[in-house]
Amino acid sequence: MSSINTNASAMNALSTLRQINSNLETTQSRISTGLKVESGKDNASYFQISTTMNSEKGMYGGINEAMTLAKSSVSTARLGAETLVDLTQQFVDRLAFAQEEGVDQVAVGEELEALVAQMETTISQSSFNGENLISTAGTTAINGSALAVDVAGTKTVTTGISRTGATLATTTQDFAILDLELYVDDGTTTGTGSLTAIAADMKTGTTLNTQALLEGALTAADTILGKLTGQATSLGVSEKAIETQQTFLGELTDRIEVGVSAMVDANMEEEAARLQALQVQQQLATQSLSIANSAPQNILSLFR
Repeated sequence: MSSINTNASAMNALSTLRQINSNLETTQSRISTGLKVESGKDNASYFQISTTMNSEKGMYGGINEAMTLAKSSVSTARLGAETLVDLTQQFVDRLAFAQEEGVDQVAVGEELEALVAQMETTISQSSFNGENLISTAGTTAINGSALAVDVAGTKTVTTGISRTGATLATTTQDFAILDLELYVDDGTTTGTGSLTAIAADMKTGTTLNTQALLEGALTAADTILGKLTGQATSLGVSEKAIETQQTFLGELTDRIEVGVSAMVDANMEEEAARLQALQVQQQLATQSLSIANSAPQNILSLFR
């Protein structure tokens, strides 16, 4: 039945055209933005997951940058500790030379004093961004109180985040540090508690005047050398651990980005093919609507 009041064919054609236009608009938006999930209305689940993961990716990036500062502090301290090891080795060598009878102990003491001065300069310069991990000042800032010799302090480095359900927490790693400054100068001018005291005794030429005392000083200096070597090694291990964690965070961030991309990014090849198909469908639907709208005109021919 034909009716001049209701054109069912035109209504169907118009509905089809509207749907095609809507699909075309969606496809054009995906092509222009590169996203298939741009907001919660596109896919609520994917949008929530991708937003959360992008947030975590940003946090990982910030933590990675902060770890660069921590690594620089540790690296600077390691360099200082290794320099102390070299200077202390020279100290031990000269002290071993002084064991021989007839050696001018005062002259050797002056050499040792010069080495100690170099060590003190090295310690004061082993600072990065105001943090010195091998001096009293540095360890006090970290631990809240001065450290005694052989008492380990810790430097806590934030290494990442962990999420359990809706609970977010940071992960940390502690690195042991020692106050190496006290091995160089413990505040005394006699005895074998520090390299400064040993050098002072040698320079006076009065205290270390027996073979037993000379051997005791050499043993003490060698023990200090071992302590410094151990801490230099420990700082190197700490630096390597931070570098390894940074590498992991970088790769983890890449994995997150790939995962989020798989959820929200548009497949440009598919969208390009869909765009061409929809454009053809739009033309056909427009033509179909035109034909449907012309149908009532055909009724007039019945009255001619």
